[in-house]
Amino acid sequence: MKDEDMTKVDWHPDTALVHGGSLRSQWGETSESMFVTQGFVYDSAEQAEARFLNLDPGFQYSRFSNPTVAMFEERMALLEGAPVARATATGMAAVTAAILSQASAGDHIVAARALFGSCRYIVEDLAPRFGISCTLVDGRDLDQWRAAVRPNTRVFFFESPTNPTLEVVDIAAVAEIAHATGARLVVDNVFATALYQKPLELGADVVAYSATKHIDGQGRCLGGVVLCDEEFLETYLQVFLRQTGPTMSPFNAWVMLKALETFSLRVSRQTESAAKIAAFLEGHPKVEQVIYPGSKSHPQADICARQMTGGSTMIAVEVKGGRDGAFAAVNKLGIIKISNNLGDAKSLVTHPSTTTHQRFTEEVRQELGIRQGLLRLSVGLEHADDLIADLEQALG
Repeated sequence: MKDEDMTKVDWHPDTALVHGGSLRSQWGETSESMFVTQGFVYDSAEQAEARFLNLDPGFQYSRFSNPTVAMFEERMALLEGAPVARATATGMAAVTAAILSQASAGDHIVAARALFGSCRYIVEDLAPRFGISCTLVDGRDLDQWRAAVRPNTRVFFFESPTNPTLEVVDIAAVAEIAHATGARLVVDNVFATALYQKPLELGADVVAYSATKHIDGQGRCLGGVVLCDEEFLETYLQVFLRQTGPTMSPFNAWVMLKALETFSLRVSRQTESAAKIAAFLEGHPKVEQVIYPGSKSHPQADICARQMTGGSTMIAVEVKGGRDGAFAAVNKLGIIKISNNLGDAKSLVTHPSTTTHQRFTEEVRQELGIRQGLLRLSVGLEHADDLIADLEQALG
C-alpha cells in the first residue's frame, strides 16, 4: 500500500481532512478502502514472528490495528496536531483508556466535578474499585486544583467546555499545576472540537474525543479517539488497548474517514448558526440564562478568547418555569428533535437533569448548575432562521 500524504506537514486542516493518512491498494481506488477482516496472513513464519516483535511493519489482527482504522487515526492526528492517535469503539472507551491505562492501585486522580455523567462514573465510582482514589474540584478554581494534589496524584482530568453547562477551564494553567506535581493532564475536547481548541498545544498530555459527535456528526456510528505522544502510547495506551480490546470496527472507521472530509464545513456552519441562535435567546423574555462560549456574556469569556479560536455548536439555555417550562418548550419544538446525542447534522435538544445527568442527586445537579429549567441545545445544519422560528414558537 502507498502512503499518499508525503507533504502533510504543510497542509491546512481542510486539506488534511480530505487526504491525510490515505493508503491506496494496488487498485488505486479514489475513496478510502474498507478492510473488513479479522486477521492477516504472512509470507512466512519468520515474518509472523517479526510482526509480533514489531520488527516488521504491517498488520497482525484487527483488534490491534487495521488499515482502515489506521487511516482514520492518522487523519485525526493531523487534525489535532498530535504525534499519534488511537481509535476506540466509543467515546467512553476513549476516556476510560486515557485515564485507566496510566493509573494503578494506590494512585490518585484529580478531576473537575462538572463532567458528563459517564465520565464522572469512571473517576468517582469505577476507579476506586481498583484502589485508585479521586478528588473532585471546581474546575474553574485553580486553588482547588492545587489543594487537591497529593504525593500519589498521577492524573488530572476535565472537559472544557463542560457538558452541559459550558463552563470553561483554563487548560494551560491546570496543565502547569499538573506538571509541577508530576501528573498528566487528560482533556475531553468534544464540545470545543479540534477545529477550535488544541489542548496539546496548551499543555495537555492526552486528548480524548467521542467521535460519535461532530466527527461522524451525522447520527450513524459510535466511535472514540485518544491522542497523545509516542511515549504515552508505548508506555501505557497501546498495551491497554491491545489487551482489553475496545476496538473501533473497520466499517465505523470508514464512515468516520468520509465524515472528516466535511468536518470543518459542518462545524463552521453549525457554529455560525449557534452564535445567531444564542444571541436570539439572550433577549427572549421566557429565557432565564444563556451560556455560549462565543458570547461576551459567557462567565469565562476571557479564557474562551485566549484558548478557543471559535465558539461552539452547543448552547446551554435555562428557560423560565423550571422543569414544567422546559418540558413545555421542548414538546412544542418541530424542527429541533429531542435526543441525548449532540454534534449532529440535525439540531437536538436535551433536558440534562432527567436524562444525561439524571444519575446525580438533585444536590449535585444544583452544585453543577444543572437546574430543572436547563436545556442543552446542539445546533445542526438547518438554516439558522428556521431554527430561531422553531424556538420562538416553542417558547411563545
